[in-house]
Amino acid sequence: MAQEIERKFLVKGDYKALSTKSTRITQGYLSSVPERTVRVRVKGDKGFITIKGIGSASGASRYEWEKEIPVEEVNELLKICEPGVIDKTRYHVVAGPHTYEVDEFYGENEGLTIAEVELSSEEESFEKPEWLGEEVTGDVKYYNSMLMKNPYTKWS
Repeated sequence: MAQEIERKFLVKGDYKALSTKSTRITQGYLSSVPERTVRVRVKGDKGFITIKGIGSASGASRYEWEKEIPVEEVNELLKICEPGVIDKTRYHVVAGPHTYEVDEFYGENEGLTIAEVELSSEEESFEKPEWLGEEVTGDVKYYNSMLMKNPYTKWS
């Protein structure tokens, strides 16, 4: 169990050429209430269950607990998840001492690309590459648990 501190940004430029690794991710939510989000995910060839608590006032930090579980168990749990599965490719892009996780979404969230950087404190400074767009940290409509309910392609 740990406190997760991250900042989120929209992506406005080309980052793929700078990517060191990419992984396909499929995930669903057993619970999407903000106080305790419970998600299951297949990331590459591994399965995980993750529980996240409610965010701080800024939206940059929140409690997170994660455990690896067999992919078969994730596939079983996906059958009872809330409607709306998130499908995306995550690219890792190094910028200074940090690695950005850049998620390119598919399906009903096609056209949306979000970059996250994990920090050791909310005050930590970090490099902002030129492909980074507007900051959306704390904007709940960009949370994966909200994108499954109100997908990007349905925004007006």
